[in-house]
Amino acid sequence: MYLGVGTPMILVEQVLPGSPAEELGVVPGDHLLAVDNLPPADFLDLSLAEREGLQSLELKHGEETWELQLDLEPGELSGLVLEQPVPMICGNRCLFCFVHQLPKGMRKSLYIKDEDYRYSYLHGAYITLSNLNEEGMSRILSRQLSPLYISVHATDEKVRERLLGRSGNPILPQLKKLTDAGIKLHTQIVACPGINDGTVLDQSIRDLEKLSPHILSLAIVAVGLTGHRKTLPSLAPFERHSARAVLRLIEEAQERNLASRKSRFVWPVDEFYLLAEERIPPREIYEDLPQIENGVGLLAVFEEEAQEVLTEAHHLGPLRVTLLTGESAFPTLKRFSAQLSQITGAHLRVQAIKNRFFSGETSVAGLITGSDILSQVHSLGEEESVLVPDVMLRQDAPVFLDDLTLEELSHRLQREVVAIASDPWGILDALEHLSEGGVPVVRV
Repeated sequence: MYLGVGTPMILVEQVLPGSPAEELGVVPGDHLLAVDNLPPADFLDLSLAEREGLQSLELKHGEETWELQLDLEPGELSGLVLEQPVPMICGNRCLFCFVHQLPKGMRKSLYIKDEDYRYSYLHGAYITLSNLNEEGMSRILSRQLSPLYISVHATDEKVRERLLGRSGNPILPQLKKLTDAGIKLHTQIVACPGINDGTVLDQSIRDLEKLSPHILSLAIVAVGLTGHRKTLPSLAPFERHSARAVLRLIEEAQERNLASRKSRFVWPVDEFYLLAEERIPPREIYEDLPQIENGVGLLAVFEEEAQEVLTEAHHLGPLRVTLLTGESAFPTLKRFSAQLSQITGAHLRVQAIKNRFFSGETSVAGLITGSDILSQVHSLGEEESVLVPDVMLRQDAPVFLDDLTLEELSHRLQREVVAIASDPWGILDALEHLSEGGVPVVRV
């Protein structure tokens, strides 16, 4: 949107209550014209100015142009929530792309293949760099957008081209350009059996180690396969033997990196231990949890917090509660719930929901749909409560992936279904609220 010739305008969608912007009279519907006397290219320029200490804003307020002095401290937020542009679209045809494996008929936003360096910087979204143009690279370097999150997949270019479904700029020179400029990176490799595991994976890890210390961490992710791949290339899932091979390779790399850089540097996602039927390592192995949002160390943190909860828990009296989860987390939750039930006196039953909606190898709680819950939850007691982890729902609304709402699920099951935090404290908090006759707070 533009006002006059060459003057960009960005819509103010929201003004946070009690913020500096609200105190100055900014309202939704105003338009941002300048940030620290410079026209913003997009919402990111405001975030960057706030990072450094935002001094002034120019806005279109109705028919007036306002020049506002803020003089904020570095990191202090203005309170403006700006309209965000359509994200940059990914042009890859990755063999393992999850979007390509979605069933038909889901909401349109789930089919968007985004690959946007701005969201990598702000929200930790992974990008491959294969869609990054010179303008984007220049902005990353000049504005020091760090850290970024990069999907490498393989440093062998022929293997990487096969995985991405296209040729592009070689990944190692791009990574070196970023790290030479001081940009910190978190990286990941989605491992596919027979393609980029084994010697290819070993070489990729070693190549990324050479860019230390600017590459901060590397996660090795097991390829996720749904049952909707009929028209897609054939890919095999990891099994116990192949998962164990990946774990042994990573353990060797961790020992090597501990000796050279005092950090393990590379970690497998928790799923590898479940596939290999091996115990999750203790919490301290994961250091400062640099890849926890990627599923690295989640179960170790859960088990550590579970011991804290069991120490704090006390008798609550008779309760009948069913906690729903995915198949992958079921063994961990079952062990904890049995111990918690013994201490509290509650009958806490854990039910694993099989993912029939996506089918294939999909087993995480975050991909469970309301329809699968409805088809599998039966024989509930009259006073039995149902708890679902909040990761099953959208972040901004109590809605499952198949658009069934939490309210609709409650109505269909004829009982209150509540969302809880996906950790041991969330489970204990739910039991305490229920024992007092209340309803746990829905944390979405």
